[in-house]
Amino acid sequence: MSNGASRPIEAGANESMTKGAAKPQRQRRGRRARHAAIASEQGPRAPYINRQIAAIDILTEEGLSVIEANADTILREIGMEFRGDPELLDILKDAGADIKGERARFEPGMARQIILSSAPKSFTQHARNPANSVVIGGSSTVLAPSWGPPFVHDLEGGRRYATIEDFRKLVKIHQMLPHLHHSGGVVCEPVDLPANKRHLDMLYTHMRYSDRAFFGALIGAERAQHSVDMAKILFGEEFVAENCVLYAVSNTNAPLVLDSAMSGALKTYARNNQAVACTPWTLAGAMSPCTVAGTLAQVLAEALATLALLQLINPGAPCLMGSFASTMSMQSGAPTFGTPEAAKMVLASGQLARRLGVPLHTVGTLSASKLPDGQAEQEGTLGLTMAMLAGANFINHATGWLEGGLVTSYEKTIIDADLCGKLASFFEGIDLSAEAQALDAIREVGPGSHFLGSSHTQAHFADAFYTSIASDSNSFEQWQADGGLDAAERANKTWKHLLDTYQDPGLDPAVDEALQAYMAKRKEEKPDADFY
Repeated sequence: MSNGASRPIEAGANESMTKGAAKPQRQRRGRRARHAAIASEQGPRAPYINRQIAAIDILTEEGLSVIEANADTILREIGMEFRGDPELLDILKDAGADIKGERARFEPGMARQIILSSAPKSFTQHARNPANSVVIGGSSTVLAPSWGPPFVHDLEGGRRYATIEDFRKLVKIHQMLPHLHHSGGVVCEPVDLPANKRHLDMLYTHMRYSDRAFFGALIGAERAQHSVDMAKILFGEEFVAENCVLYAVSNTNAPLVLDSAMSGALKTYARNNQAVACTPWTLAGAMSPCTVAGTLAQVLAEALATLALLQLINPGAPCLMGSFASTMSMQSGAPTFGTPEAAKMVLASGQLARRLGVPLHTVGTLSASKLPDGQAEQEGTLGLTMAMLAGANFINHATGWLEGGLVTSYEKTIIDADLCGKLASFFEGIDLSAEAQALDAIREVGPGSHFLGSSHTQAHFADAFYTSIASDSNSFEQWQADGGLDAAERANKTWKHLLDTYQDPGLDPAVDEALQAYMAKRKEEKPDADFY
């Protein structure tokens, strides 16, 4: 796809192009460089969003009580299966659950009481750069990039399988984006590495090329333990023993199953006092009922059972109630995103998590679109905005997600990051300081004049309004003279600029050497395999 740089300029659009062309060309290059540089020059970067706007309550007290009662009914009458790990069933049995085979049933209120008695309302996940540590809970929101796609897409390369080089590039780009707060986890799946070992390279990449907080590996106890071991090398054993430095998600296999791959990681992280978001993963109509109320009851039931298990393993371990609840096309069976039903589910999940007294983990700019186009941004904007209005404390997939989670898009990463910045600015609320009230400026200007030259405007011209890294607000003629680029083409230039200007946070050579030695030892222990 053309980047638009060679598009012809219409006659008369910019008469200066016909004479003295060198100066306008230099000016255009300068404008483009300044525009691209905005992404990394937004001023001091906040480590997370401190929301000043209240979350939306979509359910009444009566509605919340109905959903909670239905979740209790599900856990009492149907129960939840914990497959492949007898130890977990023994833990639940000792706590009073009714165990038959691999299925556990809970008396009404049992799981909730376990959670309320010990789960923290908020906690800090520490980054190796303390300035980038994130608070998870209360009024804070942490934004993390796309997770899990096996493909990547950019305008030149198109859709292709992701590699470890793509993974490194994305981690570097995320490090440079001021409106992301977290390095994330599987920002794309590097399929050029053995499936049973690539988690080591991904963990190392986050540790080496970013100084933000990051995820541990999610699948299985062994990989979770590798994550803990590498974190101990990076932070020190004593620090890891006393602090949360890893973030993980334990997805249920809806409906009403937690398998050993997920529970094995959950158990490892809980015992090491690291954070786990207990997250039912549902597509309404396929993995949960095709109604919002039915899906919410199932989501809450699965979250209650999983969170209770985690707290029984290690009372006080940091945890979140997660919700990945979207819809499906009743015509094709394909997942759909950015729907009004999904919006209702995330808003209600926020209320349910607040009632439970734990932070909320959810998802952001999800889209089924194949390209970073209007559909992608319509769906993604609704998803991320609703997650913020739900009071979410951790939002995964805040940038880059396309094709129902199969693709991480370089260009959508930039466009979504701009949306993250706009929402961060919006959720700061309204500044009511004396300076912001601007009465002196109104007195100075008086009736019938303008504020363009006022001292107040001059003092605040650089920070009065959010500066977009993706939009073009110039005149048609100026836009055309600058190449006539659309949003994706501008984003293409921006991510390349971020890579070119990437600032390496560095890593202590001794720590780097120890991490690489650990990786090499683990890789030697087993042959390569193309399966998990």
